[in-house]
Amino acid sequence: MRVGVALGVLLMIGGCGQVGDKVDEPGLTGEWSTAGCAVPRTPAGLDAVIDRIEATGKSEFAASFAGIEIDQARVRAIVYRVPSAAFDDFVRNAAEDACVVVRDAAHSTEDLAAWHDRVLADLPFWTHRGVRIVSIGARHDGTGVEIGVREVEVARRELLARYGDRAPLIFVPSDPVRPLPVPTSRIAPPPRGA
Repeated sequence: MRVGVALGVLLMIGGCGQVGDKVDEPGLTGEWSTAGCAVPRTPAGLDAVIDRIEATGKSEFAASFAGIEIDQARVRAIVYRVPSAAFDDFVRNAAEDACVVVRDAAHSTEDLAAWHDRVLADLPFWTHRGVRIVSIGARHDGTGVEIGVREVEVARRELLARYGDRAPLIFVPSDPVRPLPVPTSRIAPPPRGA
């Protein structure tokens, strides 16, 4: 009977997130983890915790919250934030028994949204200057605003000359999106007027 119970416990732990993830003393800077990271865990409930942290992070802690990453293999969420004791306290409480790792970020979503909007508003200027911007988007880890461009070095030189060397812009090579030449759906389109 004891062998059966032991085997059942091993099977249950094998299907859960990793036990023994490092749980740090919560500090204002650096990486730390919630208590839920030290115990076996299942994906149940993690989605609700992620939704709660993201919604409140964006609405009440916009100057700190940078984004969330989901680590499905380890059944945990990684929250990026500009260090804030109040936001850390909120994450600790919102996590309940889920595993949430908190990491420092250089910029909040609020800061990066301002940079995103500034570059977006200047698109006609950049097009006129011959800088072809294909995409603009803030990175979830708060490192900066990713700018997809055809010519990285030209874009880096031009944009940083306008916005300054400290602008949190990350340049990546990117080609324009081209639509597929043939529809991929085998479903007939709806009749006209429907």
